[in-house]
Amino acid sequence: MGNIAAIVGRPNVGKSTLFNRLTESRNAIVDEMEGVTRDRQYGKSVWNGVEFSVIDTGGYVTSPDDMFEAEIKKQVILAIEEADSIIFMVDVVTGVTDLDESVTEMLRKVSKPVLLAVNKVDTGERQYEAQEFYRLGLGDIYCISSINGSGTGELLDNLVKTFRKQSNVKTENLPKFAIVGRPNVGKSSLLNALIGEERHIVTPISGTTRDSIFTRYNKYGYDFYLVDTAGLRKKGKVHEDLEFYSVIRSVRAIESSDVCLVLIDATLGIESQDINIIGLALRNYTGVVILVNKWDLVEKDTYTTKEFEKNIRNRIAPFTDVPIIFTSALTKQRIHKVLETAINVYKNRQQRIPTSKLNDVMLEIIEKNPPPSTKGKYIRIKYVTQLPGKAPSFAFFCNLPQYIKEPYKRFLENQLREYFNFTGTPVRIYMRKK
Repeated sequence: MGNIAAIVGRPNVGKSTLFNRLTESRNAIVDEMEGVTRDRQYGKSVWNGVEFSVIDTGGYVTSPDDMFEAEIKKQVILAIEEADSIIFMVDVVTGVTDLDESVTEMLRKVSKPVLLAVNKVDTGERQYEAQEFYRLGLGDIYCISSINGSGTGELLDNLVKTFRKQSNVKTENLPKFAIVGRPNVGKSSLLNALIGEERHIVTPISGTTRDSIFTRYNKYGYDFYLVDTAGLRKKGKVHEDLEFYSVIRSVRAIESSDVCLVLIDATLGIESQDINIIGLALRNYTGVVILVNKWDLVEKDTYTTKEFEKNIRNRIAPFTDVPIIFTSALTKQRIHKVLETAINVYKNRQQRIPTSKLNDVMLEIIEKNPPPSTKGKYIRIKYVTQLPGKAPSFAFFCNLPQYIKEPYKRFLENQLREYFNFTGTPVRIYMRKK
């Protein structure tokens, strides 16, 4: 289960710049899947070998007037409830403001680690001016410049020390399926439809109280864990409809699962928040099954499912090799199909293809459709092998890996999908020097 750090603070103090700096080290990996809508409010970061997620709350101010105090307080409450550690950003140029003080007031009451980052400290004089922030009483201050990166190393050294040691939930080595989706899309109803009333077969194990809850499902020949994020805790002052909230919830569930059951509300169609959630799953290289829930409420004609499905695939392109099931958690329509499909996607994600078979198939395809030559140089791919790891990853060895462009990688991925079944699971392609 990953750790989550949230960056909070007034608008325009440089939260997004710091966020981009923390996550760009991973961009090559994170954004390898081109065309995935990137909600830049969530990213992955690694420091000193510790991997963690970063949430930029700044991307969530929804009020037209950015300085709207209630909005910022709402973000801080969310960060306090959901993150493991908090980076509170202030700005040396404006000094301590009333808003900084009211945020401090809230942060003082929590038992979570708070690191106070004073931004825009890029001269000796500003280093001196930054000292005034000690009066907020939040302990050490970290003088940084998120634009040029100075001071961020020390901030990160201390941030990763605050993360709790992973208390891995002792779940047997069974598939883990997460139920994710926007608020009110029917996650709890789906869980109840799956578990049914036979409560005795359920053994809920919660990780730490703040993580996802694992429910063992063991009947009809199936055995797996459902990772549930719905109704985990009383939300306190947080309104259920906050997109931010569902994103952090989804991050937690996705990071601890093998396959995500992404629920979409049939009455609303696919919305940008759904695409963000699918994007999160792809970025974590998790399997995906899309469930169009509340299908019983939609007026149907012969083309409805086809049209609906086509629309979804257009919106999530280029990753279109994903199962889409029309279901209703209330009437239990196609519930068995959901389980069957999730198991299949899990198997697709686990499969290992023998190197000899891989080379037989792929080298012949590559010979017929070689990579386009660049700058008069011919690229020759000699050998391909599957890399170890949770998600299917393949290394293609060639003489000039740097000249192979994204479209050709996508071509290779599509060929792999055509010959070996990877439906529902992201595939990584790496070009390596022979």
